[in-house]
Amino acid sequence: MRDLADSVESMEQLAAVWRTVVLDRDPDADVRDLPGIAVRWADSRFAFWNCVTLTDVGADAELLARRLKETAEIMRAKSRPGFLWLFEDLLDDEARTALDATAEQAGLAYAFPGTGMAGDLPPLSEPHHPDLTFERVTTDEHLRAYADINSRAYGFPLEDGRDGLAGSMLWKNGIHAYLGLRDGTPVACAATMEAQGRLFVLLVATDPEWQRRGYGEAVTRKALYEGARATGTTRATLHATAAGAPVYPRIGFRPNSPMRFYGLQA
Repeated sequence: MRDLADSVESMEQLAAVWRTVVLDRDPDADVRDLPGIAVRWADSRFAFWNCVTLTDVGADAELLARRLKETAEIMRAKSRPGFLWLFEDLLDDEARTALDATAEQAGLAYAFPGTGMAGDLPPLSEPHHPDLTFERVTTDEHLRAYADINSRAYGFPLEDGRDGLAGSMLWKNGIHAYLGLRDGTPVACAATMEAQGRLFVLLVATDPEWQRRGYGEAVTRKALYEGARATGTTRATLHATAAGAPVYPRIGFRPNSPMRFYGLQA
């Protein structure tokens, strides 16, 4: 097992950051800290804003089964789909071995993998990429471009991504969100926000047409650079998809906990 403290940090960062972004989307959103379960659910068309995570540390197989059943019941009561974000290293060995079968019994379907990561970042130099210029998100037009890049990268309908960000004052003022522009056209994006003395990296994406050119890494470095410069924070955390996981160690992040994303069974 990896360092459990890092895995707890990763889970707590998700709960803290998602509290802020979900309440930004809907002040009446379902944001609750139940025994062993953190609910962060905006009931948005943007599925990433509909989130549940398990918060027990060292949960055994019996406790896991109970939490997954409770989670499925919470998710069934919602009008929009979302995901359970589960940090595997917070389970004991028996619970991890039984995870797939236990999730299926609870009515949950495995969606995709992820990896929690963190790092104490060295001093960052001003980011540069020969193809790109960087622009901070400050307007509704910027927000739409940011949302559309994420929708195309993750396979969401454009309107779903726009529903997640449209009109947000937080994303235009409180979050260090940046677009990477190639010849004036937004092709990549990344953001950081401070939470509990750390910078959290979120919604990194590159338009599929422009992937594998280093654009995602470049704009992530920009968001980290500006976030660190504004806050003085050097500890950073993130949750990577399988596609993004190889990029972040080059910036200084280390994996801490494998993650699994689950939705409701069809």
